[in-house]
Amino acid sequence: LIGDNSKGSSVVVVNTIPNSPAEKGGIRPGDIIRSIDGVDMMGATAEAVAAKCRGEPGTSVEVLVERPTSSTPGSSKPQTLVITRAKLPQTPIVEASEIPTGSSSSSKLGILKINSFTTETESMVRDKLKQFLEEDKPSVSAIVLDLRGNVGGYMPAGVDVAKLFLPPKARIISEVDRTGRATIYINDGVGSETQLPLYVLVDEKTASASEILTAALQDNHRATVVGPSKTFGKGRIQNVQALPTGSGIAITKAKYLSPSGRDIQSVGIAPDITAKTCAPKDSAMNCLDGVL
Repeated sequence: LIGDNSKGSSVVVVNTIPNSPAEKGGIRPGDIIRSIDGVDMMGATAEAVAAKCRGEPGTSVEVLVERPTSSTPGSSKPQTLVITRAKLPQTPIVEASEIPTGSSSSSKLGILKINSFTTETESMVRDKLKQFLEEDKPSVSAIVLDLRGNVGGYMPAGVDVAKLFLPPKARIISEVDRTGRATIYINDGVGSETQLPLYVLVDEKTASASEILTAALQDNHRATVVGPSKTFGKGRIQNVQALPTGSGIAITKAKYLSPSGRDIQSVGIAPDITAKTCAPKDSAMNCLDGVL
């Protein structure tokens, strides 16, 4: 999982999927991608780097990374890693759980951990919501959308999930092309759950479609955003075009603006409440300590 750094001059590894080819090959969070199979990647976008890394399972790719050293702050060491491509291990797209909020088992949080945005995400979230709300009385007193570590994916899924929690005609996002023409996405439905208290957990790896959802809920005052830091700051749509040299070039097609007009590119979304402790593997309850 990679992203452009704040200056846009290089691509940095944000996270690695457990047991993935990248993790097994030695890639670590914080590594800067300098070249792939001898092709210079400095100045390239995350999309171009990702396109260059893809290939048939069983084939290998040589990645030159620049790794920050812990012994000398501000310095780094180049390393060449050979990674064998393979199919990625399957991770649940959406995980649902109900957690008691205190000593009373009658008060529960409905937690939806959204790991990625695909064409299936919206229907999965909708089905989980039905489980929380199917009785005459909801089985939960509040809902938590856990977007920590979710670097995005299929953009329309972020829009569609936002529709589940917003009232009709609420603005979700604006897509502004290179000519300045805007396409405005609004909630053309009625929403599945627009009343229960809603919390969104984020961290520095929350990006792209996750940020679209977060910004829509925050700007419409529908949810309280909680996290240890700002989100990643990915607010651009880019198309990757292959070049004869085997490398690729990413062309920016448009930018996203939040309902209030914010451009989150390289800025991110600040949480409404900064979590006291909220490490990537901490439970949602731990992140919400002192918030509920």
